[in-house]
Amino acid sequence: MNLKTAFLSTRPWSFTMTFSSVTMGTLVAALAGRFDPFIYLLTLGGMVAFHAATNVLNDFFDVRHGVDRVGAPTTKYRLHPAAFGQTPLTTILGFSLGLYALTILAGVYLAYVSSLSILIILGAGIAGSVLYTADPVVLKARALGEFTVFAMWGLLIPLGAYMTQTGAYSFSPVAAAVPIGIFVALVLLANNVRDIAYDGSVGNRTVAVVLGAPRAEKVYATLLAAAYAMVVLGVIAQLLPLWSLAVFLTAPEALKLAGMFKGSIPDNADPRTAALALKFSILYMASLAVSYYFPFKV
Repeated sequence: MNLKTAFLSTRPWSFTMTFSSVTMGTLVAALAGRFDPFIYLLTLGGMVAFHAATNVLNDFFDVRHGVDRVGAPTTKYRLHPAAFGQTPLTTILGFSLGLYALTILAGVYLAYVSSLSILIILGAGIAGSVLYTADPVVLKARALGEFTVFAMWGLLIPLGAYMTQTGAYSFSPVAAAVPIGIFVALVLLANNVRDIAYDGSVGNRTVAVVLGAPRAEKVYATLLAAAYAMVVLGVIAQLLPLWSLAVFLTAPEALKLAGMFKGSIPDNADPRTAALALKFSILYMASLAVSYYFPFKV
């Protein structure tokens, strides 16, 4: 597997979600008076390696389980060397394990310089990452995929990023990152609603398969509204600055997406959701950065 294939097989376009989660936790720490640029970059690098390892391991097990194969929806829009037999599964597995090793190295160092409790978060994250597709659990095939990614990107990663800066637990980074975690879950849900027929045919019991398309579409719209509602609640509770209401600049696009899910689900449902998530996250993070210099709460 050459470098280009290895890089693309990690699905690098998805790393924006990890960037948002790590940066959100770091921004909350900065507002509390603690920010080390080196620690931030190391945390971000370790979490990108973690995200990449999760994606590659997902491909490994999906091919082994017969979910990903030539003609599967996922092979139509991205490089998938394992599904096409271009790369041996042992190589795919080794690549994933190497990425996990980088994550662990970064995590151990960060735990040493900040708090050993980070190892607990790291262990929980890796367990969730592996069990997401690994036998005998396969969380994503038990309608727990969306919950798992929400827990990772909405809770564990931002809390871990905060702790690498401060060395302490806090509710603040978790509360602030909930909307980002919801959007990560929405990207997966959009993918699963689009692939509902195929997933059902191969025994992949996603949330969309269990609920059925009409109800899954309603869950999508409800979660989309919840992401914005959580920002409003955060502002009212004075956990977030008034600047955070800037995320509502993306509301027209969100309404358009919600309307799209009431009809025929397009092939680009998940990248369109991811694009909205990125715009939302940029405005959201910018609001916290601005509040560092210009505090403005209700």
